[in-house]
Amino acid sequence: MADVIRVPNAKIALSTASVYPERTPDAFELAARLGYDGVEIMVGADPVSQDIDVIERLSGHYGVPVLAIHAPCLLVTQRVWGRDPWAKLLKAQKAAERLGARTVVVHPPFRWQRDYARDFEDGLARMREETDVIFAVENMFPLKARGNDVVPYSPDWNPMDYAFPQVTLDLSHTAVSGSDAMEMAVKLGDRLSHLHLADGLGVSNKDEHLVPGRGNQPCAAVLERLANTGFDGLVVLEVNTRKATSRTERVDDLAEGLAFARLHLAATR
Repeated sequence: MADVIRVPNAKIALSTASVYPERTPDAFELAARLGYDGVEIMVGADPVSQDIDVIERLSGHYGVPVLAIHAPCLLVTQRVWGRDPWAKLLKAQKAAERLGARTVVVHPPFRWQRDYARDFEDGLARMREETDVIFAVENMFPLKARGNDVVPYSPDWNPMDYAFPQVTLDLSHTAVSGSDAMEMAVKLGDRLSHLHLADGLGVSNKDEHLVPGRGNQPCAAVLERLANTGFDGLVVLEVNTRKATSRTERVDDLAEGLAFARLHLAATR
């Protein structure tokens, strides 16, 4: 009997960060044009990404749902939605609830955010009790300085060994940290609820976010494992297209990333 191809219920979304230096409305347009299942909003410097009223209108106009909100956790977004990290998460939660998004992606706190870091695990647990929105804590990476690892996050850059019931696995970050991405996926098991699909070559201190298949990360194998385990979370293409020489090249990269995800997010039974 011929093998049967089984495709899990997982949806494939385009991160709005993947179209930079184009902007959030362009991400909706390209997601619709290329056939993505939805978008993940990277809340950042682009004013549109911060405005839920406008996001809601864009979603309706293009017929592209918002499937996740990436809270403004980066160094460059420290003042976006205010300075209070808990207020940012609450705003991300309310945005997700209003837009019908399932997940809020959040980074571990920076070490200098002492009060936030001290209460991070317990605070997220309290928030989970008040909403159906998932808070998926993302793996980050240490930095290299004079041959030593410098960890700017607390309790750690790696959420593996902490009591977070939902985790985002980023395959560019595994490249920078020198982690075994497949081992992490296996150990996380059902805690792996969200995948940032990208690639990397493991260049020190460089978060490359290459199109999957252009680095050395096991992107295909991770997707195939998710398919075999009936993954029902979200796969988000989060790549860097800033070096694209034209819009055509950017569109080709995003189409290639989607085709890669659809090809490998399938299981043979």
